[in-house]
Order: sequence, then C-alpha cells, then structure tokens
Amino acid sequence: MSSLPPDPHRTPRDSTAPGRRWLARTAEGCVVVLYLVAASTSTFGFFDELPSEVKAALGCAAVALVLLRRRLPLMALLGLAAIAGALPTVGLLTAVAAFTVARRIEAPRHRGGMLLTSAGLPVVISVYGTTAAGYGSWLVGFTLGVVVAGVGVLIPGLVGSSVGQQDRLVVALRHSAAAAEEARRLADNASRVEERARIAAEMHDLVGHRLSLISLHSGGLEMALAAKAPELKDDATQVRLATRDAMQELREVLGVLGPLGRDTGTGVLTDATGTRADIEALAEESRAVGIPVNFAWDGPDLADLEPRVRRAVHRVVRESLTNVHRYATGATVELTVTRAGGRVGVRVRNGAPPAPPEATTGLGTGRGLTGLRERARLLGGELRAEPTAVGGFLVDVSLPSHPDTAVPEDGTDAAAPRADDLVAGASRSGALRHLPGAAAALLGIAGVGAMLFFGISLVESSRPVAESVPDRTVRTGMTREEVRSVVGWGSDVVSAAAAGREPPRPPGTDCLFPYETHRKPKGLEVTRYCFRGDVLVNSATFTVPMAPAGP
Repeated sequence: MSSLPPDPHRTPRDSTAPGRRWLARTAEGCVVVLYLVAASTSTFGFFDELPSEVKAALGCAAVALVLLRRRLPLMALLGLAAIAGALPTVGLLTAVAAFTVARRIEAPRHRGGMLLTSAGLPVVISVYGTTAAGYGSWLVGFTLGVVVAGVGVLIPGLVGSSVGQQDRLVVALRHSAAAAEEARRLADNASRVEERARIAAEMHDLVGHRLSLISLHSGGLEMALAAKAPELKDDATQVRLATRDAMQELREVLGVLGPLGRDTGTGVLTDATGTRADIEALAEESRAVGIPVNFAWDGPDLADLEPRVRRAVHRVVRESLTNVHRYATGATVELTVTRAGGRVGVRVRNGAPPAPPEATTGLGTGRGLTGLRERARLLGGELRAEPTAVGGFLVDVSLPSHPDTAVPEDGTDAAAPRADDLVAGASRSGALRHLPGAAAALLGIAGVGAMLFFGISLVESSRPVAESVPDRTVRTGMTREEVRSVVGWGSDVVSAAAAGREPPRPPGTDCLFPYETHRKPKGLEVTRYCFRGDVLVNSATFTVPMAPAGP
C-alpha cells in the first residue's frame, strides 16, 4: 500500500526529459522553502505546546515525505496528513502529495477512498491533540482539522484527479492517432507494392510478347539454316533455347508477386496504350455511362514514347475517371493531356457532383492515388491530388517524356512520422514547453498556502480565550510608577487633612496620599504609601476625623 505501480500510459521519455526533471526539482525546492518559512513563523494549533525536539522531528519528517512522494506516494500522503493534524502548516506539503497521488491513481474507488482516509487523519489528530493539550475544546480542534483536510487534501486531490484523467485521455488519443497513422502508412505501402506488381505484370506481358516473337523467328531461322547453311543451325538453336529459358525465368521471378486480374476492354495493354486514341476511348466509355467528359489534347501524340510512360498516362486517366464514377457521379470532367518541353502532363478535374454520394460509398481509401503516385515516382515524375474550392477534385500528373532507366530510391515518405515517433515525439519536453505548467503549479501552491493561512487564522481568531484580570494589589517593593498605576496620583487635599493625624512615618521616606478615601462614621479612611527612594516600603490606613458642620 506504500507505493503505486508505474503509470502504463507514461512513455519512456516522460520520465527522462531533462527539462521536466529540472522544473520538477525547482518546484519542489520552492514548496519546501515556503513551508519552512511558514513553519518558522507560525503559532497555530497545539503544536506550540510540544517540546522543541518533537517540533524539529515532525518538520524534518514532513520535508522527507514530500520529497519521497513519487517513490512512496501513498505512505507520503498518509504521513503528511497525520503530521498536518498536529502542525497545520504541513497542509502545504500535504497538498502537493495529494495532487500527485490523485493524479496517478486510475481507479475512482481507490482514489476516493485514499482521499477520504487522508482527509480524516488531520481531523482526528487535531481533535485529540487540542483537547489533550488543553488548547481548546474539541470543536476548535475539529474546525481546525476540517480546514487542513479541505485545503490540504480534498481540493488538491480533486484537481489532481481531473489532471490525471486529462493526461490519460491525451495519451490514449496519442496512441489512437499513432495507430491510425501506422495503418495509413501500411495501406500506402500495400498500394505501392500493388502498383509495382501491376507494373511487373505489364512488363511480363510486354517482355514476354517480345521474347515470344524472338523465339518464333529463331525457330524459323533454325529451319531455314538447316537446309541452306547447316553450319549456322546450332547458333540459331542456341538463340531459340536462350529465349525460351529467358521466358521461363521471367515467369518464375514475377510469379512471387501472385496472380493479378487481367484488364479487359480499354484496359488491355497494347502498343496503342496511352496514345491519343486510347485516351479518347476511355473518355468515350465514361460518356456512355452518363459522365460528361470534355477532352482536350495539346501537343504531339505519345505513340513514339516508351511504353512505361504511355501506360502511366493510361493508368492516371483510367483511375481518375473511375473515381469520378464512384464518388462524383454526374459531375462534369475536364480531361487534358499535354506534351511539351520534354514533359507529359495529365490533368483531370471534376466539378461538384449534382447529388452527394451514397453513404455506403464513403470517401474512398486513397490507395488508388497512392499507387498512381508510386508509378509517377518510379518514372521520375510527380502527382498532385487535392480537392478543389468548388467541391470537386483535381488530379495533376507531370511525367518526363524520356525517363531515366535507373529506378529511384524507395518512395516511402521519410518525413512522415512513424507510429513510434508520434508517441515518443509527443512526450518530448523541454524547459520552455513545461514552463507554463510549472508557473501554474507554483500559483496553485501559493493559492493553497493563502487559503490555508486564512482558514487557520479565522479559526484562531474565533477561539474563545479566557481574559486575564490585572493584579490591582499594592505590595511593598513596588516602584512609585507601579503604585501610581494602581492607586493614582497623590492628592494635596487628602495630604492636608491627614497632617497631624497620621501615624509616624518611617525614617527617610516621602509619602503619597491618593484620593481614595472612604467615609466612615468616625471620619474619613485614608491610605498612605511611603517610599524610600523610588521603592514602596510602607503602607498604612488610618481614619481622619471629620470637622463638625457649621450652625
């Protein structure tokens, strides 16, 4: 019960970020300094009645527990709550521990039970200590304990619970975003592999066709040479066998890609694929199903270009028109193919559809465009696909007319964040990033300290205290000023009335006759105070006869 398991949502960098550790240590130092200042100037509660050794031990224990709150959070919170019942200023440190523990505990029942237990300890200890030390009634101890428990445990605990739930939600969202990004990356990779497999199948068709022609002509040449030049017949046979072996090896190498569905109709790859007639046929197919396509061609035909360039043009146009059929049925399409300056450009733009697509259609996965982007990259070109401002979509491709034979490096987006980088990168922390949080924490601690001081001061001011009655007794040995503060100044009238009627004075003294006479049946009662120097050495009370009243 003295420790908590590590937070499963914390990433490794959360616990090792130097900026965050530095700010945490700075905040801890500020809290300890504030506590020491408050403890050294406080006179609250029955703590002042304890021996100095006990006071020092409790103060050191409180500082040690707040520093150990991350390693032993539950023990630190319970210990600080118990000490706060005897020393209310420890409520400042208890607030820090309550925030930390409530932030880390995930189970609501466990968190609530721990906070209630910790809140009850200062109340019980304060009531017992106040009554046992005679500091006040049990009600005073109860009120003081409630203030410490509310400000030092419950309020920081509730704030810590809210912050902990927010932290866990943010971490869950990070992992969800990372998983979604990883899924998107895997889908893009699958689209690239699929497009490469399609290119390999097209190469198989093209190269296989050429090898078949070579094998056919080699067989005919072998038969002709057998009759006319027998010495060359073996050379022709070697060419035919080498061609056959090349076809077999090509099938074996490309066979690892798995079977692919063959295109039909205008999708069949021929020597006319990608030419103007082929693109016009694709546009006409779309018009036949109700898609208005405005086709424009600028520049020479593509018949003289390499097959891989023409097939890329064919694939871009066909995939773009297919997307219009699926997601923008009825939208007008602007299809433009240009050839100029050693580049071939394909631009397919569609407007907003007359009606939104069906719910089952969705917005598409984007895998087709990813495959087109991979094909363009392999040729050294680039593809741009984006929605337009009017609700349509634009696909713009630029390809070199004569691409290099070298295959570009892997087109995986190196700048795109990977799943691990998203989770780890989100937890990168520095001093500047966590500075606002540290400032908010310090302001919160200052607010807790202010509320704690105000609450304890209010309890102290309302505590009934028996007023002491000043001692009004005059005793020998008192100074002249002390006697005057009790009986007042001397009276010349009383001194004159006592002249000749007072008892003998002690030698070497001067006397004071205050005006505090009392009428008696035989006269006035007068008190005399005689001082030797400035110290009272004698006091005497005597009666002075009253003069008879006139006729």
